[in-house]
Amino acid sequence: MSEKAETVALAGISSMATREVLADLAQAFHAKSGIAARFESVGGVDAAKRVAAGEAFDVVVLAADAIDKLVAAGPLDAASRRDVARSDVVVAVKAGDPRPDIGTPTALKTAILAAERIGYSTGPSGTALLKLFERWGIAGDLAGRLIQAPPGVPVGALLARGDVALGFQQNSELVAVAGLDILGALPGDTAIVTVFSAARCKTARNPTEAQALIDFLSSAETAGAKRRRGMLPP
Repeated sequence: MSEKAETVALAGISSMATREVLADLAQAFHAKSGIAARFESVGGVDAAKRVAAGEAFDVVVLAADAIDKLVAAGPLDAASRRDVARSDVVVAVKAGDPRPDIGTPTALKTAILAAERIGYSTGPSGTALLKLFERWGIAGDLAGRLIQAPPGVPVGALLARGDVALGFQQNSELVAVAGLDILGALPGDTAIVTVFSAARCKTARNPTEAQALIDFLSSAETAGAKRRRGMLPP
């Protein structure tokens, strides 16, 4: 471990969906390289806005489409981009509440139409869920029953408080919330899978070390940590 490595501290920003796994992987990266990394985890939409506005970070980890837009807009280095993990959107209820059948698309649709209030997240997964409702032709039926969690607030918190009866969010976010029963991923052709990617800001203060972190995040040796946090390798 070099003296320089011990003095480097990388600054990153990510969406909430990757908060737990990035905390674990940053610790593992520090143990391996001596390079410290700290990720600020906020709502994905807010994170993208901050990067687009020129706020300086070494590494950015967001949904792949958000990373690609930031690469195209200029703040992120295209050559540095790596896919790091993927996550299913899952369905959950408050622990102890009835567990509706979601095993088929038809059963899932029935459960959604029967739910008094439905919680969903900001960002790509929430947008994809709303598109599913539109495809099914039930968006109008759900008017007034859809509750979007504020940026940075997990849908699990709404479920745990009883604010919603059925919740949809990335598995990686819901597994970290106590007091929930996760029913499983969306079935069949309703599945929503988000790929998360990392890239280096062109204004990174430590570009070499930042790239080393990105390469580590996308490496095979991190697969176990991702699975423990409800995510999968890309």
